[in-house]
Amino acid sequence: MSRDPRYDVLFEPVKIGPVTAPNRFVSMPHAIGFSYLMPNGAIGIRETRAEGGWGIVAMQLSEIDPTSDLSGLPYERLWDDEDVKAHARSVARIHAHGALASIELAHTGIRSRGISNGYPAMGPSVVPTLKAEAPFMARAMDKADIRTLRENYRAATRRARQAGYDIVYVYASHDASVLWHFLSPAYNRRTDEYGGSFDNRLRLFREVLEETKEEAGNDMAVAVRFAVHEVSGPKRILNTGEGRAVVEALAELPDLWDVNISGWSRDSGTSRYDPEGFQEEFTSFVKQVTGKPVLGVGRFTSPDAMVGQIRRGVLDLIGGARPSIADPFLPAKIREGRIEDIRECIGCNFCVSAETIGVELRCTQNPTISEEWRRGWHPERVPKAPRAETALIIGSGPAGLEAALVLARAGHAVTVAERREEFGGRVAREARIKGLAAWGRVRDYRLYQLRQMPNVELYADSDLDADAIAEFGADHILLATGAPWRGDGAGRTRLDAIPGFVGVALSPDDVMDGAPLEGPIVIYDDDHYYMANALAADLAAKGHAVSIVTPLPSLGAWMSQTLEQPRMLGQLKSAGVEMHPNTTAIAWKGEGLSVFRSDTGDELPMIDGRSLISVTTRLPDPTLSQALSERGVAHRVIGDADCPGVIQAAVYSGHRHAREILGTEPADRVFRRERPMLFL
Repeated sequence: MSRDPRYDVLFEPVKIGPVTAPNRFVSMPHAIGFSYLMPNGAIGIRETRAEGGWGIVAMQLSEIDPTSDLSGLPYERLWDDEDVKAHARSVARIHAHGALASIELAHTGIRSRGISNGYPAMGPSVVPTLKAEAPFMARAMDKADIRTLRENYRAATRRARQAGYDIVYVYASHDASVLWHFLSPAYNRRTDEYGGSFDNRLRLFREVLEETKEEAGNDMAVAVRFAVHEVSGPKRILNTGEGRAVVEALAELPDLWDVNISGWSRDSGTSRYDPEGFQEEFTSFVKQVTGKPVLGVGRFTSPDAMVGQIRRGVLDLIGGARPSIADPFLPAKIREGRIEDIRECIGCNFCVSAETIGVELRCTQNPTISEEWRRGWHPERVPKAPRAETALIIGSGPAGLEAALVLARAGHAVTVAERREEFGGRVAREARIKGLAAWGRVRDYRLYQLRQMPNVELYADSDLDADAIAEFGADHILLATGAPWRGDGAGRTRLDAIPGFVGVALSPDDVMDGAPLEGPIVIYDDDHYYMANALAADLAAKGHAVSIVTPLPSLGAWMSQTLEQPRMLGQLKSAGVEMHPNTTAIAWKGEGLSVFRSDTGDELPMIDGRSLISVTTRLPDPTLSQALSERGVAHRVIGDADCPGVIQAAVYSGHRHAREILGTEPADRVFRRERPMLFL
């Protein structure tokens, strides 16, 4: 295939100070779950992106000294010369594929924790550290602290240059930079030359930027990453006020402006609440006030949307964090005229949740992320099977489709049997819920790939029993039959049925299948992720009176990890949904839900309702597996049918089981690990 000439502009080189990017694609700085203690896994991720055609591949936030304490979170360090070696190896792997390497140097100021390293958090003033539930304060930096900070920025820049980086970042964004904290009047209460007026609050930012330029010399470009608009916070910096003023004041100093919005929850808005390119309304002014190249993000997966940003003068370079996670080969596929092969980000932020809980990066669309080094998984290549065999997969949900794709790419003849008339399993149905349409991309990508392959047969409306499966005689049988939602109220805080639920309560499956509902509707949420609140928003939009009840202190508790919880609560409030957190069900009594306070046990007024929806847990049906075992038919149970979970887990399960069939996985399940060096 050849590239569509409409996309040629995306592959033009862009000069950035003393260096030149080979194209307009930038794999952005973002947390990848591998800290400075796990360099090989981190290098594997970045090298794969360079191979996939990203013109600039970024190192994530790297602390410049021990007083920037993000211990417990998987970030990088460039404290001293001992740290340079791992960085240099990463840069070399990126350069080997023709890409530039950038590094985001930072001191996290009052975002620091001041626990592990023994130094208190520092900022412009004495204020609480930026974790409201943590009992820690930041000390005000004196002039000596400021001089030391500036020298540490210089030293880190010299180390970045020694490691071979092409671009060094001065980071002032996401409420996670001491430079941002000095700039913000919410945190800066100083009365000296570093506080008070706008020029004074900007002083440290300007000094660090100028000194970084001096240290970078003629070898490295200097980028500024700056949030031009604060969408939420105690006192906002707006793109119509000081946000714009910062860009105007420093317009020609950096070689590159990397602009976004703050805080992180809005910068990484999910597809449920923000469309592709959603940051344009806040960042489009930047190119009007600087002659330097401008880089931005917006969860871009469509090459047409990318070209639109360039042609309309919004951006010069297209940044991708989540899109580069979902498909590290996105630029290569556009370059080669294979845009239908792009594995598009669905905007679910499961990748973000992996970072917030401190584990290696995970992705709903891309099961190979984080496995490049330790398991040898490649996002585009599957080892060929020693000999072509047959595989029968029962079920076409996320696990079944992913397993089918891996086995087919390995050369096996694959048959997928789906009992419903529609392929896609749970994602096909959930994608019809308000706000979740993008989740259908999990199905769409895999179905498209499978339909191009001559060694794959797909059969819908094909409900096979154990006898039919045994008669088929496949070499490999995988059961990907999913796990239906329970309707009896048994959930995460109560493991047995709730009185009055059995035979009365509807499950999410019933609702998605079109079961009739009569209002008012009561939704009991003991699942605590997206399903209950998504159904509530969907049903409210259809005109129903809805109440949502949960035994936990807040609704959709896991959504705090995906950064969606505040917007979800706002959506429900705007839709008129009555919310009852900290409320545990006693029984359904026909005219409503009897409840008590979860914390004190005090009985509360009944919540009126005519229809009850139980969103608690899912339970696999082992009948088919048992029937096959009784017949002596070897098989695997994968995805939700094995262990109900999130869509990401189902996709990963399908991929892993397929790799095990191919014989590429260790029999003892012990993969490569990073091991600390002992100093005697």
